[in-house]
Amino acid sequence: MTSTAAASSTEILVLANHIGGAWAPSGARDALDDRDPATGDLLARVPLSTAGDVDTAVTAARAGATAWRATSPLRRARAVMALREVLNAHRDEVAELVARDMGKTLADATAEVGRGIEACEAAMAMPHLLKGENLEGVATGVDVELIRQPVGVVAAITPFNFPAMIPLWFLPYAVAAGNAFILKPSEQDPLAGARIVELANSVDLFPPGLINLVHGAHDVVNGLLDHPGVDAISFVGSAKTARYVAQRATANGKRVQALGGAKNSMVVMPDADPALMVGGVMGSAFGAAGQRCLAGSIAVLVGTEAQQDAARDRIVAAAAALRTGAGLDPDTDVCPVVSPQARERLVSDIDQAEADGATVALDGRGDAGPGGCTLGPTVLDHVPAEHRVVVDELFGPVLTLVRATDLAEAIDLVNASRYGNSSVIFTESGGAARAYRYAVEAGMVGVNIGVAAPVAWFPFAGWKDSIDGDLHANGRDAVEFYTRKKVVTSRWSA
Repeated sequence: MTSTAAASSTEILVLANHIGGAWAPSGARDALDDRDPATGDLLARVPLSTAGDVDTAVTAARAGATAWRATSPLRRARAVMALREVLNAHRDEVAELVARDMGKTLADATAEVGRGIEACEAAMAMPHLLKGENLEGVATGVDVELIRQPVGVVAAITPFNFPAMIPLWFLPYAVAAGNAFILKPSEQDPLAGARIVELANSVDLFPPGLINLVHGAHDVVNGLLDHPGVDAISFVGSAKTARYVAQRATANGKRVQALGGAKNSMVVMPDADPALMVGGVMGSAFGAAGQRCLAGSIAVLVGTEAQQDAARDRIVAAAAALRTGAGLDPDTDVCPVVSPQARERLVSDIDQAEADGATVALDGRGDAGPGGCTLGPTVLDHVPAEHRVVVDELFGPVLTLVRATDLAEAIDLVNASRYGNSSVIFTESGGAARAYRYAVEAGMVGVNIGVAAPVAWFPFAGWKDSIDGDLHANGRDAVEFYTRKKVVTSRWSA
């Protein structure tokens, strides 16, 4: 990977930006360590790029956008087809980068890369999706036509938890719609994003400067939000940061899709199929160590106390059998969290809940592992209402149990959250499932599905504080976001 080339095999690798079709060393004086969460090994140094780096990338993107906009939608779609083929050929390589840099299991990382490739496949339909509307004869000799044109330069600011998939939520749709693209990957695990940009630039159907990458942290984010040459911002991160991004970018006249945090509930009805329920809860709560915006971090146990206890015991027994370890170890079920600091924060949250009266039904606060990032599955029961572990996003392998006597009470508990990303129900009752999907205040709903992640032809449709903006990632929302409508009214005298 040329972005990490160093003078000698023992020298620390310093990442470069990718601007104008080539690797470009950052002008930054400072850099952050990028470490393997499983081992603590130093993988690279990530430059904290400067305003000058941002300006250079935006200038390159604007130059690339001019010619790209004039390229036919069919040729743009063929370029995305070629990107899909390149990504598919390097699927295992990118997945290993994700597993090593972010920490998740190789199977999970491979699935993530597959979801990113799926977004390319959806974006390949752009010539059809870009079609407008027309109305002939609105007045004597007058016709009206609606057309879609690209917004210009799109900057994507992406999180650590899906370092391959989320950049690919944005890149294929943006360029297929005729825009130039700048990626600012998470400074915590930027290797997969850098490799994706490198692979995209190997597709000769994309002109140099169309797809760029700038490493960094807060200063780069602010630089992109403030730069007059950036027309649109696509963001995924915490709710607090999403609100900040939305407010600052819109104040600067940019359109924004800012996907924020979540506190997703899984409702367990008394009639739920035990095996289906347990498998769904395990994958949702503890897959990727709970570091997903669709992770189920609350299980609402419905029924009598005996029924609630039975569901709890099944969940705890299954979680206790999960194996922690390095993501590249095929026997690992629960990978490390992204950093020692993340683990420390999570342990503090568990400690506080226990001190406030919660029962730790399963305790994962043992050995932190060689990288200092391991946290075992943890289950909390009898937590005081409105406690942080009930209402706030923790982003770790911590499952909080909440109890409800019936479905109506369960729906009220779920809807009390300020978030509305996802919610699922486990039941064998069609009536209960229908009542739940109708009443629950969440944009993505699962029925006997632990992680209700929509395929790329549908929007990632969070509600409430889980999004700032009107348009989501993927699906037709992406087409709407990355294009502007132009209405032409015409009269011809001859």
